[in-house]
Amino acid sequence: MRTRLASAATIALVLLSGACGGRDSSGKANDSGATSAAFRVALLHPGPTSDNSWNWGAAQGLARIKDSLGAQTSAIQTKTPAEFEENFRQYGSQGYDLVIGHGFEYQDAAVRVAPEFPKTVYVTTSGNQVGANLAGIEFDFEEPSYLAGLIAGSLTKTGVVGTIGGTELPPVKRSFAAFAAGAKAARPNVQVLGSYIGNWDDVNAGKEQALAQIGRNADVIFQNADAAGLGVFQAAKERKNVLVVGSNADQNNVAPEVTIGSVVIDLPRAF
Repeated sequence: MRTRLASAATIALVLLSGACGGRDSSGKANDSGATSAAFRVALLHPGPTSDNSWNWGAAQGLARIKDSLGAQTSAIQTKTPAEFEENFRQYGSQGYDLVIGHGFEYQDAAVRVAPEFPKTVYVTTSGNQVGANLAGIEFDFEEPSYLAGLIAGSLTKTGVVGTIGGTELPPVKRSFAAFAAGAKAARPNVQVLGSYIGNWDDVNAGKEQALAQIGRNADVIFQNADAAGLGVFQAAKERKNVLVVGSNADQNNVAPEVTIGSVVIDLPRAF
């Protein structure tokens, strides 16, 4: 299953993007590229790219751009709104051409900082705010989430399915609502459990949330929690007859014995 990009956002990225980058989980920017005349692009991402999900997809997208265009790039992992704004401003002051905030949570900081640096274009994934030098990319994540719900509702043997998210971001909440609608379309009397971990990188907390839902008879769980979501796969592997739906990237290889599919965003192509 693959989501579709909003057309306006796609055009903005095609015209503006030209580079990629790595990341340094220590909080230091990881720069790459060659000449000072190169197109310069920076990425702010909220979690480790080892999540095989949201952040991994962004890293793959940046690598794809770098390989195809060649550019000076920089990437940094940022976790708090203060860090979002600080790094947006830092890259703007350094004259970067394009700065990407990877996630809805970056939108408010981008709105505040973009007017200060009119020569830098700011883009937020899952964002919907636009300005003279500000754009967002929206993904139709709800549509494949609904299909995943149809599958979950058809496969559950206990009549209980679950959703586990990182934090209550609007795009995540919408996708979970679509999943629940799909599950109920397949099985009207299905019970849909829902919970949020409170962060995106605590694998143990993700596992605990999954075990709690399994304890309430959930036998199919849709996770959208980045690195923390890896704990959901761990819980399903430890318990029998529990299935998982992955998110953002093809996560079938994370735990193929319990994974029935993934709700995928083609982030490399989006970037």
